[in-house]
Amino acid sequence: MSDLTGGNGADAYSDESFWNKVKQFAKQAGREVIDNALCLYYAAQRPDTPKWAKTVIFGALAYFIAPIDAIPDLTPFVGFTDDLGALAAALAMVSVYVDDNVKNQAAEKTAAWFD
Repeated sequence: MSDLTGGNGADAYSDESFWNKVKQFAKQAGREVIDNALCLYYAAQRPDTPKWAKTVIFGALAYFIAPIDAIPDLTPFVGFTDDLGALAAALAMVSVYVDDNVKNQAAEKTAAWFD
């Protein structure tokens, strides 16, 4: 996937920023946040995921990686609740593109950080 989605409201997203955020904050964010983020990431990699769905996905992932958001990520216990809400809402909107393969990819990567 290219670095920027370009002009679709998710300009702040890049693969590098996504993976840096996940690696740095996986344990702090928690398994559910990371699993949701990875499901969205892998759904966006599918060639049959339409542009509108990728726009939703990259918008949610851009919010996740943004250094400034509604609840700062460094706030103990609640810092990632807004991220979880944004990711969950995006997942609900694009759930048809989150197939078993996407779920398995996300689960394997999540397990690498949490198991």
